[in-house]
Amino acid sequence: MQLIKGSISRFISTPAFQSLFFLMISFFIFSAKVVAQTNKITLSGLVKESKGKEGIPYVNVALKNAKDSSFVLGTITNEEGRFTMADVKSGNYNLEISYIGFQSKTQPVLVGQLSAFLDLGNIELDRDSRVLDAVTVTSAQASGVSDKMDKKSFSIADNVSQAGGSVLQAMNNLPGVTTSQDGKVQLRGSDKVAVLIDGKQTALTGFGSQTGLDNIPASAIDRIEIINNPSAKYDANGNAGIINIIYKKNKQEGFNGKIGLMTGLGALWQKRENLPGIRPQYQRTPKINPSLSLNYRKNKVNTFLQGDWLYTETLNRNEFTTRFYDNGDIVQQQAKRNRNTSYATVKTGVDYNINSQNSLTVSGFFNREKIIDRGDIPYFNNDLSKRNRLWQFLEDEVKYTVTATVGYLHKFKQPGHSLNINYNYTWHREDEKYFFTNIMPTFTGQDAFAMLSDEYVNDFTVDYVRPLKHGRFEGGLKFRLRSIPINMQFFPGLNSPIDFQAGGFAEYRETIPAAYGNYVYESNKFELEAGLRMEYVRVDYEVNPNHNTYKSDGYTYTQPFPNVRLAYKLNDNNKVSFFYNRRVDRPNEVDIRIFPKYDEPELLKVGNPALRPQFTNSFELGYKSNISKGSIYTALYHRIIDGTITRIATQVPGSTILYNVFQNAGRSYNTGAEVVLQQNISKAFSYNASANVYRNRINSFSVVNRYPVPSVYTSETDNATSGNVKLNGLFHLPKQVDVQLTGIYLAPDIIPQGRIGSRLSVDLGIKKQVQKGKGELFLNGTDILNTLNIRKDIKGNGFRYETVDYYETQVFRLGYSYKF
Repeated sequence: MQLIKGSISRFISTPAFQSLFFLMISFFIFSAKVVAQTNKITLSGLVKESKGKEGIPYVNVALKNAKDSSFVLGTITNEEGRFTMADVKSGNYNLEISYIGFQSKTQPVLVGQLSAFLDLGNIELDRDSRVLDAVTVTSAQASGVSDKMDKKSFSIADNVSQAGGSVLQAMNNLPGVTTSQDGKVQLRGSDKVAVLIDGKQTALTGFGSQTGLDNIPASAIDRIEIINNPSAKYDANGNAGIINIIYKKNKQEGFNGKIGLMTGLGALWQKRENLPGIRPQYQRTPKINPSLSLNYRKNKVNTFLQGDWLYTETLNRNEFTTRFYDNGDIVQQQAKRNRNTSYATVKTGVDYNINSQNSLTVSGFFNREKIIDRGDIPYFNNDLSKRNRLWQFLEDEVKYTVTATVGYLHKFKQPGHSLNINYNYTWHREDEKYFFTNIMPTFTGQDAFAMLSDEYVNDFTVDYVRPLKHGRFEGGLKFRLRSIPINMQFFPGLNSPIDFQAGGFAEYRETIPAAYGNYVYESNKFELEAGLRMEYVRVDYEVNPNHNTYKSDGYTYTQPFPNVRLAYKLNDNNKVSFFYNRRVDRPNEVDIRIFPKYDEPELLKVGNPALRPQFTNSFELGYKSNISKGSIYTALYHRIIDGTITRIATQVPGSTILYNVFQNAGRSYNTGAEVVLQQNISKAFSYNASANVYRNRINSFSVVNRYPVPSVYTSETDNATSGNVKLNGLFHLPKQVDVQLTGIYLAPDIIPQGRIGSRLSVDLGIKKQVQKGKGELFLNGTDILNTLNIRKDIKGNGFRYETVDYYETQVFRLGYSYKF
């Protein structure tokens, strides 16, 4: 506890925190007017005879306003004595129950803000007058930031400036989210984020570390949920939280759908010229994305089909690096990668309502991603007067993903009382080939490697929900079997620099049974959500026994992952919440993969089979206020990470080659403050703004990189304060025209072994409704000022290097869609 207090005290004293605190106060002053928001829930109950305990049919049930006794809703019980009232708004009511031959009863009902379904329980009628105790009823509210303050939800349709782009680009505009060049999402400065699709982990976005987000078309997505403090019902991985990507799925009666087409150009202007003697950078790179969504619903059956094809050419990397060695050597280099990507997806399925209480969903998903990379990496002396080497490569990679899901939902007679059973099967293949040309002053060599990887995942889940008088109970089971056999073969050429003895086979196997329980309670002033998830994990990694460095390895653990949320309601519109949860980040297969990657031959990346999970304890204090036509959310958070996973670069004595290997760096801390404001100023203008400032600290540590030979790296304690600010302004102009302007600033930050510089970008989008609202035209541009570059300074034992990546960030798109 003293450690937490000390970290927060040091953080509060920083100028960055003081600036953010001033910004929070300004937001509060600007947003002083407070009004109530409306919520809608479903009430249910069972009316019984007190003596025989049998349900009484056709009892009159009326809900009246507690203030003036005005009638709100009415119904009668069914043959079993059950009643249901839907679409009840938050507030105080009186429930009146009457039936001929029985004494009428009235009881107060408070509608809260947590559960979408509430069970009022058994209500017994007899000939004696007896008033039942007050019953607390709660509801859920949908807004940008949920009333529980554990989740933010954003519609893709509202993101005008990123329409037609990828999911990764769309996320870049969301409050509290940043994105990295290598296609990863960061929450509050951490990329340890679990990415789900429709609430499930898939190979498309990664079962461990996230992947593939830069190629998923945003046109296929309905909305994105950001969950900073997940409950026990979610898998325990992802210390920074969860991002849930919800695909579009229309449930309108009859036949309907949507067709769309997007085209665009990127890299219109060259940010920096190539070093001498290499192939040209991609410029004016084309993009095209046709999409189709179909839905047919009639009676008990709902069928859906969604297809997307995305083709892009991209200047994927254009990194200029200067390396300085302690012996005086200096190397100037450029790593340029021109990429062609074609990405096709088809998602289809059937919802069958067997009857009013049972339904079955069968769905399938297919994805094919084809990537062609053409790279040039020249190496010069300091003044560029002598080229020491030119490394060129061609990467030909094809990825396939197939998922099949069967889901059964049973709804008990009590509304909201449900049992959900799901089975999900995933197959994912990576077929990757690299061809290298190693041009040296005295010879030219030809090298190659081929890799084939298949991933098989079986997930079985059971989820149970039971509404209670004062909240609900959730519980469930999950069982996962996952295996990834992989085969890597090297084909060395003349004077090859490739370590062909590091090839061969490997297999990753993972078994995870888990169980969870989660309880939600609400009273007039307090809310409690407490849960516990227990996971047993066994990971085995079998490697080629002839590998020159690594041997087979693995780990097991049985660990509890608790979560607690305690809230106090100051009034109907203001709430303070405290969160605690414990999470884990398990190394993914690529993190421990034993094969070196040669797309950059003097800065090699290789995995580490001895890598272990990192565990995180998170604390957060949050405040939410529903303000006039909007809301404001502020939070202070602190994370303690044990076994921090990071890449460490080391130098082999007598060589300029650097080896980047994943390691557990010991304990680190992340302390910060966040504010998110959403406001509708008028019918013509609305905006959302977010500011996040945090301080990262990594304790001193020492590790040994064992590939290709043991090399020790030692680091002193390192600290840095960073943050980001985002502003999204949406203008609603006449003739159904919307304009969105987005500004993003990312402050300098600490990264493994160094620093990353500040980044700034501005996005602009215009959207117009046509054809009586059925059609939509859009034009947008990302990084319209072409200012976004990635600058890094890295230090190691015996070397340091400075790098700036002028990769493609500016893209202009034009698109059209039509609903029918």
